[in-house]
This record gives sequence, C-alpha cells and structure tokens, in this order.
Amino acid sequence: MTEPASPARRARHLMDPDNPRPPAPRRAGSMSTERVQQWVASALVITTLAHLAAGIVVAALYLDGARTAEQLVLVIIAGIFGVISIAVARAIHGKPLLTPWLLVGLLPTVIGTYLVLVP
Repeated sequence: MTEPASPARRARHLMDPDNPRPPAPRRAGSMSTERVQQWVASALVITTLAHLAAGIVVAALYLDGARTAEQLVLVIIAGIFGVISIAVARAIHGKPLLTPWLLVGLLPTVIGTYLVLVP
C-alpha cells in the first residue's frame, strides 16, 4: 500500500493562507492613519499659505518705494494669509481656533513691515 502524499510544506517566508500570522501589536507612540493624514494635511496648508504670504511680501518689496501705503496693504494681506494658515491647521486637528498660536501667523506682517519701512 502506498501512503497518501503529504501536502507540500511551505517555505517559512511565505504566508500560509490557512494559518495567517496574528496582527503585530501596536507600538507605543505609533500614530493611526487618520492622525498621520491630519499632520500631513496641516503641514501642506501651512507650507502652501506661508509661501503665498512670503510671495506677497516679496511683491510688496518690488513696488516703487514711493508707494509705501500700497506696500503696507500687501504686507497686511500677507499677515492675514498667515493667520488663516494657522487657523486652518488647528481646524484640521479639531483644536480651538482662538489661540496664541495665531500670533505666529502675523510674522509675515511684522517682517514685511520692517523690510518696507527700514530701507
């Protein structure tokens, strides 16, 4: 009599569909996918709007020096975009919008005003 053929043994590095590995335990300090998406989205918002604000300040510096009022208006608009970027990033994370961090958004206005008024 012949013995029934034993099933071929799988190599260790291959997955066995009848006996899958248990999921790996979450490591301390690891973030969920949703949290990572929030951080990526807020980083994109801040980076994009910060570049826009910096571009507006540079545009203000390229205006004729006799048009100081127009330069200051552009610098204020740059600050508004800076504040909006911080507020949107906080909204993405579900945090309160009114915070001292909004003052960081005013940096383009402070730096731009200095560059416009101090030749």
